[in-house]
Amino acid sequence: MKLSYSRTLLWALLPVVGTSLNAAESLVQSNVLEDDHAYETVSHTDQKEDGYILGDGWKVTGDLRAGYVTYDYSNDPKNFNPDVNRGHKDSRGFYVIPKISITSPTFNGFSFKITGAGVTDFGINDELYESRTFAFGDGASYAILQEAYVKYVNGGHTFLAGNYELSTPMVDADDWYLLANTFQGVYYKNTTIENITFAGGYVYQMAGVWDGGATNAHRFHSIADQSYVDKRDKDNAGDAGMWAGMFQYQKDEHNLQLWDYYAVDLYNILFAQYDYFGKFEGGNYDAGAQFINFKEVGALASNNYTEIDYSIFSLRLDGKFDNGFDFSTGAAFYTDGPGATETLGSWGGYPYLANGMIFHFFEAGNLRNANSYKVQLGYDLSQVVTEGLWIGARFTYFDLDPKYSISSLNDLGQDSQKNYGLRVSYNHPDGYYFTGTYEYVDLDQQPTISALRLIGGYKF
Repeated sequence: MKLSYSRTLLWALLPVVGTSLNAAESLVQSNVLEDDHAYETVSHTDQKEDGYILGDGWKVTGDLRAGYVTYDYSNDPKNFNPDVNRGHKDSRGFYVIPKISITSPTFNGFSFKITGAGVTDFGINDELYESRTFAFGDGASYAILQEAYVKYVNGGHTFLAGNYELSTPMVDADDWYLLANTFQGVYYKNTTIENITFAGGYVYQMAGVWDGGATNAHRFHSIADQSYVDKRDKDNAGDAGMWAGMFQYQKDEHNLQLWDYYAVDLYNILFAQYDYFGKFEGGNYDAGAQFINFKEVGALASNNYTEIDYSIFSLRLDGKFDNGFDFSTGAAFYTDGPGATETLGSWGGYPYLANGMIFHFFEAGNLRNANSYKVQLGYDLSQVVTEGLWIGARFTYFDLDPKYSISSLNDLGQDSQKNYGLRVSYNHPDGYYFTGTYEYVDLDQQPTISALRLIGGYKF
């Protein structure tokens, strides 16, 4: 499918508008994790954080996080084979991630926030086994001024400029791992019309180890440099950023979102999603449909280094029963066009409705012309054990096209990838949280893959 879009569409960078504008978080009201790559505890506002009041409205908040992660690709670095599982190496490590914020009171509509964060292993990890933990950008502990922004609010008008974590479908803080992405930019949001939100903005730079394609991605680099396109396309785009715009209509059972992201001299992303929230005897549900189109533009479209021209159609049905059980299902259909490897997951966006719990497109040769299907069953143990405790299991099946998904081990086509995931999450009302996730991958024409993530902390 070939589509083209006008540059006049602008985009919203909305870290403070709440979860309703993030398709990955627009879910049946429950404490079940729907976004495949975000913790239940993640909040892009200060509303859930009491913090410490310093006086006259000044507030200190924090997130003291620690995590142990291990990835088994059947490819030990001491006996490394570049053809096994695309050259991914077995990795493991323990990390501590402190984050402290200071938020000002509001002065005539103006306020500001500063957040300092860091990642360290205190030198206890074996560097040979850290290539896939994505904790460090250059193999060493680091600290970063993650947020430093000014916000102005007046009635239904909001303006923000600076460094900040942002929450949108395709460009996102992606705080599911060790340290969230952060972005430099500006946006304007308007909510003066009942049931309607629209906004526009520009993001210039990004820092984010997991989702960034730049060298030493933990530092700020341009949106172009942090993309996954060919280096020659990055060089052609230079220090280009991204314009985008959004429109949302939300009333009663209906929620419609339209987003357009224009990454200058790279590619355009059109995102659309509709959700219907309904009830049945003994529970409620969310039925949704999603469309995403990726199309090369500008300098990238005028050469043959990277080709981007494909779409994803997705459906989901999620629900929660009053007895504590919940379910989540999804299906995604990728068109026969190039660019999936160079675009999926760029800049932290993971709104796809049929992911694994940990793995998705990173392991298969290619998702071009593929389909994926997800089914998840969970149970809220709040009334049985303790409040905030949830367990769940997920199966995701990737129906790959062996014409495009080629094994790095033997150059044979891959027909399928099967993901089996288990998760336990706990969120205490006082701010303590923990999420443990294990996933096993059976990928055609490759040795088995598995991963375990144990990440928890304390928010105040």
